Amino acid sequence: MTADAGRPSHGRKHEGLGRGHDNVFDRIDVRPRVATTSQSSQPEVWEGPTYYGRSQLKAAPFNVWMVGGYIFLAGLSGGAAGVATLAEAVRGERAAKLGRRGRYLAMLAPTFGSALLIADLHTPQRFYNMWRIAKPTSPMSLGTWILTSFIPGAVFGAASQALSDVMPKTRWLKSAARIGGAPSALSGAGLSIYTASLLAATSTPYWAAAPRALAVRFAASSIASGAAALVLAERDASNRDALNLALGAALTLEAAATLAHHRTVQGKGVGGALQTGWGRSEKALAEGLGIAVPIALHLASRFVHSQKAKRALNDLAAAAALGGSLALRISTLGVGAESARRPDVSFRFSQPENL
Repeated sequence: MTADAGRPSHGRKHEGLGRGHDNVFDRIDVRPRVATTSQSSQPEVWEGPTYYGRSQLKAAPFNVWMVGGYIFLAGLSGGAAGVATLAEAVRGERAAKLGRRGRYLAMLAPTFGSALLIADLHTPQRFYNMWRIAKPTSPMSLGTWILTSFIPGAVFGAASQALSDVMPKTRWLKSAARIGGAPSALSGAGLSIYTASLLAATSTPYWAAAPRALAVRFAASSIASGAAALVLAERDASNRDALNLALGAALTLEAAATLAHHRTVQGKGVGGALQTGWGRSEKALAEGLGIAVPIALHLASRFVHSQKAKRALNDLAAAAALGGSLALRISTLGVGAESARRPDVSFRFSQPENL
């Protein structure tokens, strides 16, 4: 008899349980079976078991239309403030009307955008709780204070501009509008990108899979939407050319970031979320309408000699870019929700090499 003869055999006990039929864990193994050596050796689709087909995550509780609308308006406000302020600083008095529209567009985030954000809260009357703390490690807290820092400059610039429009002979009001609205251009840069960081900080697979690429997509789309909104009402040909150049550059950057984002998402096994209805909407609207169509229209305008026709093509491109920017935010939220609900995506993404 060996020294181990009197000890209980945990291995045999486990085997005995394995042969039984009254243990729920014998009917389905909830542990992942995929090896965790390297990402390159992992299958793109989850092949392990799930717990009765249920997801291990809950989708974000907010309304994708309301929050998507807020994210779009925040990016548009930040992008328009930045583009208009830069154009006015470089081109001077020639871009005065452009700067004026930029200051008014900057008010979209503090007004309609904030209303959408507050309306989506489960307890809208307690929105002020977001101002109770300032936590550098919390994207939500940082985003609250970025929006808060954006509001004073945007409101002061727009108010001074409105008074200047009413009293055009008061020159100091124009200067006050330019100087007072300038800080919103700086905080607007953070406003246009912080929402990507906020989404990426969650456990939702599609948002967390490629945080840098998602941030670049949102930033480029914000600049594109700001330039597009400004070009629609611009009459000066030189200013329109400059705005269209900025719009084209932003769309090109967004296209490159989109390719990088999807490549990373596919590599981390989250690509299944893009095969859903929301994923198809992103491809058709955010990528097709928002990127491919405006770039194609801009290229077509190069071969048109009529200034009227060229302007019409550029306006169509700007309108398409605005629609695509809105679709990007809403579809990103929708695809993220689907990636959280689908167990094949969430289980695959939760492997150690992705974390």
